[in-house]
Amino acid sequence: MTDPLLRTCTRTQGNNEALKTGEVSPTGFGFDFEEVPVLVHGFRRMVRDLAFDVSEMALTTYLVAKAHGARFTAVPAFLVRGFHHGAILRAADRPLTPGELEGGRVGVNRGYTVTTGVWARAVLRDEYGVDLSKVTWVLSGDEHVAEYRPPGNVEPLGTGRTLEEALRQGKLDAVIGVPPQEGLVPLIDDPTEAGFTALRERGLYPINHLVVVKDELLAAHPDLGAQVFDAFARSKRLYTQRLLDGEIEAPTAVDTMHRRVAELTGADPLPYGLEPNRHVLEELLRHAVDQRILERAGPLDELFAPGTRDLIG
Repeated sequence: MTDPLLRTCTRTQGNNEALKTGEVSPTGFGFDFEEVPVLVHGFRRMVRDLAFDVSEMALTTYLVAKAHGARFTAVPAFLVRGFHHGAILRAADRPLTPGELEGGRVGVNRGYTVTTGVWARAVLRDEYGVDLSKVTWVLSGDEHVAEYRPPGNVEPLGTGRTLEEALRQGKLDAVIGVPPQEGLVPLIDDPTEAGFTALRERGLYPINHLVVVKDELLAAHPDLGAQVFDAFARSKRLYTQRLLDGEIEAPTAVDTMHRRVAELTGADPLPYGLEPNRHVLEELLRHAVDQRILERAGPLDELFAPGTRDLIG
């Protein structure tokens, strides 16, 4: 009997490449990958239409979707991580400190709940003491989860200009999540080193993306969550071994970050599993509540599929 194929959306990247090439094959099923050029469009299709059986998804998108009754559940394969000190940009000709954002307006690429925005605001609060309630957050788009309603200090940018144009025109004081470009510089000095300092001093290693599976499939196949986790974990282990052995040709900036994390921590630069990531996940839940993205934080374990909560990959 042929193993069933699961319609799957995930970006091709180092830790997933072996799944895409077939070097790593899942057990008991197959991945039928659909290439989605703009990955966030895949997130939206999954949230609104359950378009895939298995899908990569931004972490806070998942939290909000789950809080509003989404019929999919995560497995603790954390595909994308990174530091967000460099995600906050200001105009190069207008010096500004993080504290001066209070009383000002900060643009956020797409929605208020995007994971990069959550982590960037957390940096402003925890490292620079910014009162986030005293900032007006200006959005360039809407939310993936249509039912979500942001707090009162969030408003749309409106039509007719981009976040970058509004920043250059002085209508915004800073922006989060837009691509680096001429005339815009990081609000936080030397953001790369600031990120690694946060990792070294307080263990901050933010998670951005994980994997979700349709609930109906998890109910019909009790081992499926663990099988999906195993496939992603085996692919990731191939990648990290090649990375640490220096076998990756033309390493990307992400590869370089992963290698430096491994050198700094002496550990897996992409740990999968709930327990190795409990601290950072609980921190993200705390920020989501503080930023009024979630009303409350329920038990962390219940956000992950049964059969996957004790797995480490």
